[in-house]
Amino acid sequence: MTLAPPARARPDDSGRPVPPGGWLGWISTTDHKRVGLLTAATSLVLLLLMGVLALLMRGQLARPEESFLGPHLYDQIFTVHGSGMIYLVMTPFALGLGVYLVPLQTGAPGIALPRLTLLGYWLYAFGALTLLAGFATPTGAHAAGWFSYPPLADAEYSPGNGSDLWIVGVCLAVTGGILQGWAVLWTILRRRTRGMTMLRLPVFCWAMIATCLMVIGAFPALLAALTLLAVGRADASLFASNAWNIGYQHLFWFYGHPVVYVMFFPYLAAVAEVLAVFCGRRFFGYRGTVLSLLVFAALSMSVWGHHMFATGQAANDYYSLNSIALLVPAGVEYFGMLGTVLGARPRPRTPMLFALAFIPQFLIGGLTGIMVGTPVIDYHVTDSYFVVAHLHYVLFAGSAFGLFAAVYFWFPKVTGVLLDEGMGRLHFWLLVVGTNLTFLPMFALGYLGMPRRVSTYAAFDGFGTLNLLAGTGAAFLAAGMAVFVVNVLRTLHARRLGRARPAGDDPWDGHTLEWATPSPPPRLNFPADRPLPPVTSFAPLLDLKRREGGRA
Repeated sequence: MTLAPPARARPDDSGRPVPPGGWLGWISTTDHKRVGLLTAATSLVLLLLMGVLALLMRGQLARPEESFLGPHLYDQIFTVHGSGMIYLVMTPFALGLGVYLVPLQTGAPGIALPRLTLLGYWLYAFGALTLLAGFATPTGAHAAGWFSYPPLADAEYSPGNGSDLWIVGVCLAVTGGILQGWAVLWTILRRRTRGMTMLRLPVFCWAMIATCLMVIGAFPALLAALTLLAVGRADASLFASNAWNIGYQHLFWFYGHPVVYVMFFPYLAAVAEVLAVFCGRRFFGYRGTVLSLLVFAALSMSVWGHHMFATGQAANDYYSLNSIALLVPAGVEYFGMLGTVLGARPRPRTPMLFALAFIPQFLIGGLTGIMVGTPVIDYHVTDSYFVVAHLHYVLFAGSAFGLFAAVYFWFPKVTGVLLDEGMGRLHFWLLVVGTNLTFLPMFALGYLGMPRRVSTYAAFDGFGTLNLLAGTGAAFLAAGMAVFVVNVLRTLHARRLGRARPAGDDPWDGHTLEWATPSPPPRLNFPADRPLPPVTSFAPLLDLKRREGGRA
């Protein structure tokens, strides 16, 4: 009896083995496009879950002395909401966007370190499941806030396995992000196509360089802080010394401030790409923007102490001066966006609407960031709803609008079909109304003295009307997100049935190389029968169209 030789995967036209199909192909894929989609889709699902938690909090606070959520459950919800939005939603989506787009924009057939990239996704996914599993433990999920200062987060004041699962889940998710950051950075440095010098990289690729440098440089500090917290939970005497408590804060915020820009730069760059394409012109001030991104990233690593003014353990003058210095590179980036738009006749499609709204809304977050970076003001608003408003104007009014600009802009690249324009506009306006109605009142609440992380307040505090406004705004946000989900699901269903409106390979007249390949892209990105155009600038397709006399 002879044994049949083992079956081998059938090679494709390039001689490479064809990966398995179905669900097995997805979970074991080394195709950067699939890994990027897995990362982005997982983060969007978690965004919806974190939104539900936010609605529960706004419902609890809509009226004074409300009690449908108990204090401990409320603490669990705000901790998981904050942790989820930062560790599991905004940061992973930004990196997933880079995993998908960077090889396409640099003309590479694939990503560097593909198996490491896939491992990064699975660490992130298992980290998310581990963090959320805390709700199933007898004592509930972790309840000490997304930054979990000791001694509040030690075993005495935060007992139970939920806190341990939170530490493990965050460590897994952050480690996954570090691995994906390495892969994206290495792709840009080593796998660029012929003619693409560093100063011909698209703005998005430069933003990913700055982002990945911060991921690699700052994220290990969080792992060190969480290791310290885990040791302190095993040995309660560790945090009896204030040096370790303050040391934890220094480690945490060395991660905690750069991560704000990890959750900003990719979305800023997506907005820059959208503005340039829909204005039909080259992005204004390219070299200045590139330099500002690098300076911004460097400064972001030196201002962590402004989160610690109230502790009395930070050098106020140094950290305040560096915080104010951030205005310079930020101003250069805003000047680039405004210079791109001014004098143009932009096409008012959904991606452009989100990109335009990003500019003034994030500006509010940025300017209030300078305010809390000033010790005199920070002493008054520390741990108040003013800080909550500032953070949400940065991460939702700003970065989330950049996220949705990216989704609507690159959805036809990924799927080959367009999302419904009418539903997209409805989604946009509901989010504009909901965002500002929810978060603007929080500035007043914080200034008037409402502390953050409280589950209720007395009627005589005078916070009821403003909290009711914020709760009403949250309802608009929920409606907007429901419209977005219906739009995506309906479009994907129509695509499966062959009834969706085809987008073509380049529906927006794009400027960068991802639009030079079919939509959706083939497995090896750039087919042999469609050679890449010559790369003569950071907008090679715009150059090509101008040479050929087409639309610019």
